[in-house]
Amino acid sequence: MPSKPEQQPLPETLPTTAAEPPSSPAEPPAAPPPTTALATVDGEIVERQGAPERAIAAFASEANFVGAQRMAKALAASSLMPKEYQGNIPNVLIALDMASRIGVSVLMVAQNLNLIHNRPSWASTFLIATVNQCGRFTPLRFRWQGKEGTDEWGARAVAKERASGEELVGTLITIALAKREGWYQKSGSKWQTMPEQMMCYRAAAFWTRIYAPELSLGMHTADEVIDTFGEDVSVPAGLTPGNPSSLEAALRSKSNGSTETL
Repeated sequence: MPSKPEQQPLPETLPTTAAEPPSSPAEPPAAPPPTTALATVDGEIVERQGAPERAIAAFASEANFVGAQRMAKALAASSLMPKEYQGNIPNVLIALDMASRIGVSVLMVAQNLNLIHNRPSWASTFLIATVNQCGRFTPLRFRWQGKEGTDEWGARAVAKERASGEELVGTLITIALAKREGWYQKSGSKWQTMPEQMMCYRAAAFWTRIYAPELSLGMHTADEVIDTFGEDVSVPAGLTPGNPSSLEAALRSKSNGSTETL
């Protein structure tokens, strides 16, 4: 019988072929980096992560100032801007800077910043909205006490700090306080016709000045300025206060088809 061929010894290690990596599903596109908004912390301008990108700090640097002027020129040409900002680039620059400091849109600042007795002041509803959307506190709520219709009836604003969970309790605003401060007795005072609304507005303003003054930028609300200094009533051009004849002349010229307006 023919002899069997000798078997060759197996190698200690078998040669291996490079295995193809298993196919994996296509990775989703990377999420865009978080947007930022400029804010102030301890007096310095910083970027706030996760906030919608809005205005720039117009006066933070020369480069910012140059860019802000281009923005201001476009905004000043918009018919949506209040008349105090239309064609007025310096006013728009100030609105841009204020918007960057509190993290809101320029249009919202322009629409809610009132000038009363040459004092810039916020609309109360805007101030409440600014606190509620800043992310540092729970939304403002109002705690009532006293019997409605009495001088002891009042409210205080409350909210919780999200970082610590601490409840932040504001100043108690009552009808008695409004009377002592002279807000209630003024002619045309809203404290007599809508006291509940006015107490909410005033309680929110006091709360903000205690716990978040950087959001109000140290300014009062419009209704506070009116309660302190009265309505800002300007005399129409061409009229002399206390002179009925000037009013008669203005009315007569208007009835004759004059373009002059009161």
